[in-house]
Amino acid sequence: MSKMTLAVACLVLAGASAAGAQVLQEHNISSALAVELAQATVAACAAKNFAVTATVVDRAGIVRAMVRADRAGPHTIDASRAKAFTSASARGNTSAMAEASANNAGARNLVHIQGFLLLGGGVPVRAGEDVIGAVGVGGAPGGHLDEECANAGLQAVAAKLR
Repeated sequence: MSKMTLAVACLVLAGASAAGAQVLQEHNISSALAVELAQATVAACAAKNFAVTATVVDRAGIVRAMVRADRAGPHTIDASRAKAFTSASARGNTSAMAEASANNAGARNLVHIQGFLLLGGGVPVRAGEDVIGAVGVGGAPGGHLDEECANAGLQAVAAKLR
């Protein structure tokens, strides 16, 4: 290969790499909205006499807000955080993931991913089609009830997610 051909090939490859390297724009949940969502979620559970913890994470699974109700057990802190992390990471409801891991041999190993908790109560926060975070709830007497509270909290802030 001649030096000229090699030089042209390098320029073409460098140009292709530069064309693909762009600034990435992502939407994320604000701390103010995360606090509001956590408070609304805990209030929704309190209305049903459930003492829970609600944790809201950003799109990367990093905690933005956590509210622990009076009399919520200490275990609810880690459970709610892990459910929120799992939901944000997988971009889906943890109840669906739990069902998939129970019924699908290919999904059974999800339980071995560090930080994942496959119990109901983790729900993604969406702004349009973008997952901008997740809310996790721990402490109601069942994951399906944790998820109901998370969905009620999301309903309370729905107008701010448009």
